[in-house]
Amino acid sequence: MVETFHSLQGEGLHAGRSAFFIRLAGCDVGCPWCDTKHSWPEAAHPRRPLGELAAEASAAAAAGAAFVVITGGEPLQQPLDGLCAALASVGLPLHLETSGVGEPSGRFDWITLSPKPHRPPAAALLARCDELKVVVTSAADLAFAEAMAAEAGRLRPPASAGPELLIQPAWDASAARELAVAYVRAHPAWRLSLQSHKWLGVR
Repeated sequence: MVETFHSLQGEGLHAGRSAFFIRLAGCDVGCPWCDTKHSWPEAAHPRRPLGELAAEASAAAAAGAAFVVITGGEPLQQPLDGLCAALASVGLPLHLETSGVGEPSGRFDWITLSPKPHRPPAAALLARCDELKVVVTSAADLAFAEAMAAEAGRLRPPASAGPELLIQPAWDASAARELAVAYVRAHPAWRLSLQSHKWLGVR
C-alpha cells in the first residue's frame, strides 16, 4: 500500500469530482513517463488491513467523497476481490484505474483502461472498460489509440455501447499537448483529458 488520500479526480470523464484514492504498490509495466514510479516496488511499501482502508473510505465518504478510486502502480497485479468486498460496506461506487495488465478481479462500477503500446491490455479489460484513456507522446500513440478503440468495439456484443474515448497528452510536454488537441479537434469521437490536479497544484 503506497498511500490513501481524499482529493479531486484529476483525469478522465470524472475529472473535478471529489474522490477517495487508494494507491496500491507494485507495477512491472514500466512506463517511462510514469509520475508514480515510487509505487513500482511492491516490497518497499507496507501492507494495510482491509478494515482500516474501509474505515478511511467511510470517513472520506462522510467528508464528501463521491466514489473510491483503486489505482497504482498497477492494481491488477494483485487480487482485488477482498479489497472490493471490504469497501462494499462503505456504499460508494468503486472505480478502477488500470493499464489492463493482469487478471481482472474485484467488482467495479467504473473501469478506466489506460493501455500501453509496450504492454497491450488483456482482451477482458478491453471488453469491460467504461473509459479508454490513452496517453499520447507521439503520433504513433494516436494510431495505437485508434487500434485499441477498434479492438474494444470488436470485443463487445453487437449494438452495445463502446467505452468513452479519451486522449491525454503526457504531462509537461508541449508537443504532446498540441498533437492531442489537434487530433481531438479533427476526431469528434474522442475527447481531451488533462491532468487537471497538476494544473491546480492539488494531490
